[in-house]
Amino acid sequence: MPRLLTTRLQKLLTLATIWLALQASHVYASEQTLAQQRPLRIAVAANFAPALKVLLADLPNRTQIDYQIISAATGTLYQQIRHGAPFDLFLSADSIRPALLEQEHLIIKDSRKSYAYGQIALWSATQHLTSLNVLKDYSGNLAIANPDTAPYGKAAKQALKHLSLWSQSKNKLVTGINISQTFQQMRSQAVPLGFVAYSQLKMNQYQGLLIPEQFYQPIEQQLVIIKTSKQVAIAQKVSDFILQISSQGKLKQLGYLPVKAEND
Repeated sequence: MPRLLTTRLQKLLTLATIWLALQASHVYASEQTLAQQRPLRIAVAANFAPALKVLLADLPNRTQIDYQIISAATGTLYQQIRHGAPFDLFLSADSIRPALLEQEHLIIKDSRKSYAYGQIALWSATQHLTSLNVLKDYSGNLAIANPDTAPYGKAAKQALKHLSLWSQSKNKLVTGINISQTFQQMRSQAVPLGFVAYSQLKMNQYQGLLIPEQFYQPIEQQLVIIKTSKQVAIAQKVSDFILQISSQGKLKQLGYLPVKAEND
């Protein structure tokens, strides 16, 4: 074959290779754009929303992942998911609702994972507390999250029962729809005493009385990836990030009991 013809063929092959590479890059970019046509919608229990924002600030490739946090009471989010709300990832404040979603075949198989254990505390914005004995002679309003829909409210009710104080307290309760509303009621001093998430105190540098773990059932918080999600791979990356040891260590600093420790 003449040298001139060979040279021309080599140039054509080189141009074809470059063209194919560019097309492949374009397809990859299009797939990436398609995967993030809308933000990853993360439904999160009210108590965990502030901590989640802290964690996601360190998410690898943060600028390449667009997400939206929707915060509400766990029971409310659960009902929204059952009725078709377009969430991708659900971080519950309990393990009951994720298990129910799994039973109802509404989540990606094997995506249900425990990511933290919540803790409750007795707190007042108007007085320094030194002992749980303050509850025995207390006659004012007492703030808790709704024990029927909010896991932290349920834990507060269990703690009061453990202290044999539920009967005398239940008629003076001021119940928030979730633990965030309860915390705001107390921080504004609308209610002088109540039960909040320990993480809320830690993140705001407030002092309160941490309720012993044996006073209430563990607040095991679980996450799931919703079956109807169109962004399962991205949701899985976020799930894995929350569960990694460095994130778990940060959760401990934020007032949660981690599910993974550095020596695991």
